Parts: sequence; C-alpha cells; structure tokens
Amino acid sequence: MKTGLERFLQDPALRAPLQGRRVALLAHPASVTRDLTHSLDALAALPDVRLTAAFGPQHGLRGDKQDNMVESPDFTDPQHGIPVFSLYGEVRRPTAAMLAPWDVLLVDLQDLGCRIYTFITTLRYVLEAAAASAKAVWVLDRPNPAGRPVEGLSLRDGWESFVGAGPLPMRHGMTMGELGHWFIAHLGLQLEYRVITMEGWQPEAAPGFGWPPERTWINPSPNAANLNMARAYAGTVMLEGTTLSEGRGTTRALELFGAPGLDTGRLLADMRALAPDWLRGCVLRECWFEPTFHKHVGQLCTGVQIHTEDPAHYGHAAFRPWRLQALAFKALRRQQPDYPLWRDFPYEYETRLAIDVINGSPLLREWVDDPGATPADLDALAAADEAAWQRARQPYLLYR
Repeated sequence: MKTGLERFLQDPALRAPLQGRRVALLAHPASVTRDLTHSLDALAALPDVRLTAAFGPQHGLRGDKQDNMVESPDFTDPQHGIPVFSLYGEVRRPTAAMLAPWDVLLVDLQDLGCRIYTFITTLRYVLEAAAASAKAVWVLDRPNPAGRPVEGLSLRDGWESFVGAGPLPMRHGMTMGELGHWFIAHLGLQLEYRVITMEGWQPEAAPGFGWPPERTWINPSPNAANLNMARAYAGTVMLEGTTLSEGRGTTRALELFGAPGLDTGRLLADMRALAPDWLRGCVLRECWFEPTFHKHVGQLCTGVQIHTEDPAHYGHAAFRPWRLQALAFKALRRQQPDYPLWRDFPYEYETRLAIDVINGSPLLREWVDDPGATPADLDALAAADEAAWQRARQPYLLYR
C-alpha cells in the first residue's frame, strides 16, 4: 500500500501542476513516509517543490501538546526556515496573513475516522478559506484505520463546533480525501481541489480492516497510541463529556473507562442483559488503573478495557463502539440514578454541555437519562441516521 504522500514523492508527473507555484503543508506527527521521514522534510528535499509555509493542527505540526485545549504558537521552522502557522492557537481558521505565502496547500493528515477528531474540522476550515481566496487544496490521502463502518447519530443543525464539522455520524467511514469532496459539495464551495489517492488500500481486508498491518503506527495525536484505540475511539471519546476516566494519565487512554468504586462486574452483567448484541466483535475485560494526571488522579479506578487486538476475537462488522459506550452509560444510570455522570465544563471552548457537543445534539444524553428509554429506541434513531449517511457518502467514495 502506498499513501498519497508516497505516490506524490515518487511520481514527478503528480507534482508537475505545481511548477511555479508556492506550496504549503498541513501536517502532524503521523505525516510520515513508510521509512518514517516526516512529510515536511520529504517535501523540502524535492527540487521541484517550492515549499514556503507549513501549518500544524491541534497538538502541533511535530506533536508538542498533550491535552485538549492546549494551544500551539506560530514559529519558524529551524531546519527549513519557513513560517509554521498554528491552526490551534489564537485562531482555528487561516487568516489573511497565513494565506499570503502560498498558492497550493498540501494536506497530509492521518485521521481516525471519527467526526469528533478535529483534523476533519480543520480540513473544512482550510477548504472554506481557500475557496474564499482563490487558493488550491490538495489532499495526500491516508487510510481510515477504523475502516468503512458507519455508526452513531448524525450531528443536528445548530450543533456545529470544532468537534462537529457537519451533519456526519460519529463514525463516518471515509478518508480525508473523500471527506474533502463531501465538504465541497455540502458547503457549495468552488476551488481547485485534488486528491492524490492511495494505491492498494483495502479497507475490507483482514486483519487490519482499514489499517495496513505492515505499516508503522505513529500517534496522530498524543493519546492515539495504537489501532485498538482507533477502533474504540468513536465510543470512548464520549467519556470526555463524563466524570468517568477515559484513561488519560495511563498508557491506554481511550481504550478503557472507569472511576473509583464502580462495580464493573455488575455493570458488565447489566450491559449484557440490556443489549447483548451491542457488545459483539470485541472482548471486554475488567481492569484497575490509577491515573497519574487528569480525572481521578492518584485514585484507584475500577474499570473496563475494550480489546480488539486478537483477530480471533475481533469482529469488524459486528463491533459497534458507539453503542457499546452508550450502553455502559445506560447501565450505570440504571444502577445509580443519581450518579454525577455528565461533566459540566467548557469543552473545546463551548459552553453547552460537553456530552451534547460531542454527540452533536442532546439525544444521546436524553436517552441515557430517560428511565423508560430502551436500547431499541436509540437503535432506531441511530439506524436511520446511519442509513442516510451510507447513501449520502456514496458518490464521494474513491476506493471501491
């Protein structure tokens, strides 16, 4: 398998349309070649590419910020002498000064296939800015490690945010290049847009189902430590809107959840009783952990870890992490109706309740909190959104 970056580096014909044009790069730590050269360094070494600027998304171009809502400054790259602009600092959208040094922006970002992962929002913002200023955007496409499955409620009108770029479900099943085509159509944008496609990507092939197993995993963000996290993330990211730990402050963030004093044995039993089909495709293991920072720091938490690593236990089509995590919330609410589950804090600079911002509406929270609401009720809501998105994304899929 070759990424869009690798094809771009190897084939001068793909670069020919850039002759005489100034080029910028939007990248992060996982923007590497197969031999692990960062795309900024690889592009700077090309004699026929005039690299004049770079951009870093949330967590930075080289990966300098650990947590959410920790901003990165602009700086001058010490090796290449070009300005590096932060799209997670004083601004989230490119300013006129940031647009001035280049004509074509190359976007080389490894995504996780989840609506809330902010790199797709940054893609939307640079597409809008480019359309408004007669600039071009090319995406050097990369795999979606979560593959093609679609899951979750779609974001509702009025709930757009930096973690909600548009009316997508939580797990969208598209690549960055494909999403760019969808954003352009959805927003009615006019600009030069190209996708340098991958070669040989097989999102339905075992054992990776989206992630080629021969490729080295580089964290695209500090807590995206492995493929297991990427598979679970569409569910475990909701923990950021709760008082339950998502494992930050441990080595397995966003692969587990827990809190001091949870009866996880009873929790798992109730989850199995409520909706056993929602737990298929993975193994759930009781665990104990003590976060060294973030929620419940220094306290022993009882919890549950989600495992999809063993091919004998992982069912790609059956695994539904968004439903699994929603079910955990529902079981906890039934056990302890007064449990202070929802965390009230400014989430990605939003004043609305974090769990609602994450889900793009109050619907998930209302289902959890309604004693009479059943798994079938949530399944009906989500299934309608999932079917609608399957149809909506079809014209933009580049890999059949």
